[in-house]
Amino acid sequence: MAQHRSEFDDALARLGLIKLGETDRTGILQHVTYAARQALPGATDVSITLIEGRRPHTAAFTSDVALALDELQYQKRSGPCLKAATEQTSVLVRDTARDTRWNRWSARAAAAGVGSVLSVALPILDDIDGALNIYARASETFADDTVAAAETFAEHSAVTLANAYLYDRTFNLAQQMQAAMEHRAVIEQAKGIIMGERRCTPDEAFAVLTKLSQDSNRKVRHIAAAVVARAQTPQLRTDPR
Repeated sequence: MAQHRSEFDDALARLGLIKLGETDRTGILQHVTYAARQALPGATDVSITLIEGRRPHTAAFTSDVALALDELQYQKRSGPCLKAATEQTSVLVRDTARDTRWNRWSARAAAAGVGSVLSVALPILDDIDGALNIYARASETFADDTVAAAETFAEHSAVTLANAYLYDRTFNLAQQMQAAMEHRAVIEQAKGIIMGERRCTPDEAFAVLTKLSQDSNRKVRHIAAAVVARAQTPQLRTDPR
């Protein structure tokens, strides 16, 4: 038990050492599953269920068996991982061979060589619910202290994953804003070129860009970039001298 406690503490410590920006969100999710498998006594395989926009999916897993059993629940729209994720609770299947819930899903798990299952809530953000799913070969694997440990691990993991999602969203927003500024700059430059060529107003120049965009079924920024590129291309000399 002392060894398991040490591994558990080490796993929690490693979660806190993950540096956002050095790995992507998928890598962090995968790290959580493998850390949980190592830290929780009796765990054979681990997966993470996420529900975004009411659609569940397995975001990370340590084996094809875990993935298949997760996806079977999504198909049947019931099962321990879905219950844990949607109700934000812990769900324990002590013996899959005897459990009769969820339209015989437990029997399918038993046939796949899984004897017991533990799914615990993984609250990430207001619009993302999840569950940490722990599969074990033997029945009656997860004692009360293991359930408590899994819940603690999930709480720490949820913080790490929430930070990863927020980092991604902030990074993506910054990229979108940067792109928007660059597109705006190109459009303004193209308007200036058209104004100089046609002796027209800014609104009239933008109307020219809009008309070209509609006629060619291309975005305004692409038309603007072409106008700027044309203006920057040296004209071919016709004078042989």
